[in-house]
Amino acid sequence: MNRRVLLLAALAVAAVAFFAFDLDRHLTLDALKARQAELAALREGSPWTVAAVFFVVYVAVTALSLPGAAIMTLAAGALFGLVAGTVLVSFASTIGATLAFLVSRFLLRDWVRKRFPARLEAIDRGVARDGAFYLFTLRLVPVFPFFLVNLLMGLTPMRTLTYYWVSQLGMLPGTVVYVNAGTQLARIDSLSGILSPALVASFALLGVFPFVARRLVELVRRRRVYARWPRPRRFDRNLVVIGGGAAGLVTAYIAAAVRAKVTLVEAHRMGGDCLNFGCVPSKALIRSARMAHELRQAPRYGLAAEGVRVDFRAVMARVHAVIRAVAPHDSVERYTALGVEVLKGHARVVDPWTVEVALNGGGTRRLATRAIVIAAGARPFVPQLPGLDEVGFVTSDTLWDEFTRLDAAPARLAVLGGGPIGCELAQAFARLGSRVVQVEMAPRLMGREDEEVSARVQAALEADGVEVLAGHTALRCERDGDTKRLIVARDGAERALEFDALLVAVGRAARLSGYGLEELSIPTERTVLTNEYLETLYPNIYAAGDVAGPYQFTHTAAHMAWFAAVNALFGNVRRFRVDWSVVPSTTFVAPEVARVGLNEQEARARGIAYEVTRYELAELDRAIVEGATEGFVKVLTVPGRDRILGVTIVGEHAGELLAEYVLAMRHKLGLGKILSTIHPYPTLAEANKYAAGEWKRAHAPQRLLRWIGRYHAWRLG
Repeated sequence: MNRRVLLLAALAVAAVAFFAFDLDRHLTLDALKARQAELAALREGSPWTVAAVFFVVYVAVTALSLPGAAIMTLAAGALFGLVAGTVLVSFASTIGATLAFLVSRFLLRDWVRKRFPARLEAIDRGVARDGAFYLFTLRLVPVFPFFLVNLLMGLTPMRTLTYYWVSQLGMLPGTVVYVNAGTQLARIDSLSGILSPALVASFALLGVFPFVARRLVELVRRRRVYARWPRPRRFDRNLVVIGGGAAGLVTAYIAAAVRAKVTLVEAHRMGGDCLNFGCVPSKALIRSARMAHELRQAPRYGLAAEGVRVDFRAVMARVHAVIRAVAPHDSVERYTALGVEVLKGHARVVDPWTVEVALNGGGTRRLATRAIVIAAGARPFVPQLPGLDEVGFVTSDTLWDEFTRLDAAPARLAVLGGGPIGCELAQAFARLGSRVVQVEMAPRLMGREDEEVSARVQAALEADGVEVLAGHTALRCERDGDTKRLIVARDGAERALEFDALLVAVGRAARLSGYGLEELSIPTERTVLTNEYLETLYPNIYAAGDVAGPYQFTHTAAHMAWFAAVNALFGNVRRFRVDWSVVPSTTFVAPEVARVGLNEQEARARGIAYEVTRYELAELDRAIVEGATEGFVKVLTVPGRDRILGVTIVGEHAGELLAEYVLAMRHKLGLGKILSTIHPYPTLAEANKYAAGEWKRAHAPQRLLRWIGRYHAWRLG
């Protein structure tokens, strides 16, 4: 039989026996006072035996969460005195509480985690960060039922040893009070008399102690961190922001909106990577590539469009025109008008309150500031591949200038990398006329997505002419005159790929050097290390965006910027932890891949139970009309419930379709709410409603429907 069932049965038998044999009548104040002399005589005759039996019974009562622990604590004082009674009860209560904690963990934790995975993730993070403090506080304040604390804490990942020693310390003051009261048992008329309002208030004040202590520890840590740096008597700025990309721009915007004196420093182009090298130019290129593809597909729609020719110079000119059209949104002029001082130059943090700016036009500026936000972004990662410099290469940053000089798209383009950037650009250039070969070391493209999603993306790229070499390792580059080759290998067999241009798109690395992190000893790994408030080692220096991670999206950089700005400006009043509960992403291949929350492979890896609801776009009227039937909507929900754990959409305009699910998850709306919402017909957005309908159909109450069917049959006569 299952061990959980056996344990549950044993606990149930023990609890039933306790009440069936009326054992609880022995654990009342009147019973204790009536038998005080008898118990004292037993203790005089066999002190060690009585102490041992008392200890075991106390452990059992506490472990089983039975009523009577308070009476037994009084008994300890009456029988054993203050010191011995306190020692007995302190260890017995803590051992019993720890056993109850372990029983709760064994019986309930897996079941609760399957039903409430998202909520428990947030609780787990809180316990990992502050669990000992919170437990200590709960133990100090006797208003909280201790048996409930045992059961609830068993659902968390707190270590058993931590739970034991914190409970031992936290329950000690209350134990002393009750045991001491027990030494004066004859004077006690009721349990309520032990805890006077003044005493309860004292315990409540004592419960605040962990938070006060934590605050004092923070103050001491701050003093140590800042010890070697002289603090300015006066500040020039409330905030200095380093970096004019998405995170930096939003941070500066918020600071100016709340009338703070803010300076934004950007060494290169305003708008950062997204405007100049990433989102904007790549999507402009993808749009041209899609148009070329659609023209070639014109016969599918009853149209003739023969001889489609790509004017690559015009395509690249349009890309730069799009950048220029968007640039005013991120310009120096706009932010100056908003109240932000914008300095073009290279910033270096001299000390925790001073930023030195080497101006692009010459000269330097030194600014004393209360807070600093580092938003330096990221750059393409270039692997140490032998021969790479000799053959030459472009990245997602440099190709926009390099390829502008070309009359035609590269005839043979090698793309190194199978992530979102590599896939987007490989497909776009294939549609613009390049013969593209894409090399990915991992077994499949876009390895963070489900296998079926990767397979669909690869099939789409191959349909557009991309040769996908997944599971291949790039070994070296070679050059023989004008002939350039990329040497790859799979299972020990080498293959030479000749190319005219090589695009390196294997990921992006945070910009961590050149602006003072090393001099200030601010810890970095792959990113600048921050806490949940985006604070670095120095509480007044924050990091946001790609330089801090964990996501490298423009929208997550803007999301982080709000927390960085508000904490930097108002953190002395209240601080906000970054909320990563709902993070969407879109890869702009065709068909698009959009996701929010968990996918199947992540849920399996984390041991989270889920149900899958799926709706194929081939069933959607608007998709049929548009000739865009490739793809699906896949929703993961809590088993038996409509609460959404994650959504993956593959299809045309998947990024736009995803927004409804992002809203639903952010505000904890289930599929039932989506199903009850009117969606206009015919639209692609109806796919979301029909997916919700699929879930509803799968969870229809079949027994009730059978009875309803009988009712209707009876109504027929």
